[in-house]
Amino acid sequence: MSEPLTYREGADTATETARRFRGAVPAAIGAALLAGAALALYWTLGRENGMRYVTQKITRGPIVRAVTTSGTVNPIITVQVGAYVSGVIAARYCDYNTEVKKGQVCAKIDPRPYQAVVDQMRANLGVAKAQLVKDKANLAYAKVAFERNQKLVVTKAVSQDALDSSKSAYDQAAAQIGLDEATIALQEANLRAAEINLGYTDIIAPVDGTVVTRAVEMGQTVAASFQTPTLFLVGTDLTLMEVDANVSESDVGAMKEGDKATFTVESYPNRTFAGQVTQVRQSPQTIQNVVTYDVVVSAPNKDHALMPGMTATTRIVIGERANVLRAPDQAFRYAPKGAAIRPPQEGGARIFVLRGGTPQAVVVAPGLDDDTNTEIVTGDLRDGDEAIIGEERRPSS
Repeated sequence: MSEPLTYREGADTATETARRFRGAVPAAIGAALLAGAALALYWTLGRENGMRYVTQKITRGPIVRAVTTSGTVNPIITVQVGAYVSGVIAARYCDYNTEVKKGQVCAKIDPRPYQAVVDQMRANLGVAKAQLVKDKANLAYAKVAFERNQKLVVTKAVSQDALDSSKSAYDQAAAQIGLDEATIALQEANLRAAEINLGYTDIIAPVDGTVVTRAVEMGQTVAASFQTPTLFLVGTDLTLMEVDANVSESDVGAMKEGDKATFTVESYPNRTFAGQVTQVRQSPQTIQNVVTYDVVVSAPNKDHALMPGMTATTRIVIGERANVLRAPDQAFRYAPKGAAIRPPQEGGARIFVLRGGTPQAVVVAPGLDDDTNTEIVTGDLRDGDEAIIGEERRPSS
């Protein structure tokens, strides 16, 4: 009796086991599907969370291309006032910042040596004129003697030799008159030269302006034998100044007259002066094997804030665009790893924008570049697009 009972219990156990097994299969399959989905989600999220794109918006705004350089503030016209003659400075009437008018005497060299020369030349001229009067009287006598001998030689009262001698004396007297007149002209020229040198003892201002440099003192000896010494430096109009900017040869080709410019000086660090390029000089300056060119920037100076010799940090605008579509320069240097995209045509460029969470390459035609943003001339870009400028990997949790 016990064995059938045992069999039935075993049969019941097997049946229950089969029933439980049939119920567990769907649960296992569901668990496996859930595990697979979780694994896929894990890898997907891990991949997305492991890499993040750094973007910057495409915007509209101005593009300004400029060259920054240093220069020196100077008056537009500076006249050197020197000494033509040598001597001792007897008086000085002008100093730094003196407002002078054309013809105004700024200094005086001791005129006495030159006055003595003038007096001597005037005396020589007087002697020459007196000699002319004397020789004219001699000429008149020689003429009378010659005419008398001409009459007497006919009557044989005088010899032919006497006539010839009187003729020679008359010709010499006439020639002496010409010599005296030439001597008078020479002495008059010498007198004028002496008077001019005497006039040069007055050091005068040749133009209206302001004395910006003085290099002379009373009692100083000025030697003008080999080179004219500069005694004063006069700036004609200090209400208009210029900056001589040193521009490298790599940038000077983009400069042209009329370009806008701004500059600052150390004396007024919070003030910006405005001007424009008035001249691009073609004379090169080579310093330590670096070739630069002088670009002249003119600027108003009505309040006389700018002074000659100040060092100016100059910014010259060589290109400007207003309200254009622009992309950051970093976007042109970015490319996804392993990206195999056909390079753009000549003159074009490629940037990547983030659309729908995926990088997309866009071919554009770049324009003006200000070292921060680049103008987009053509291309499938819109204001507000996210341009990819880099990647960064998120830290794993």
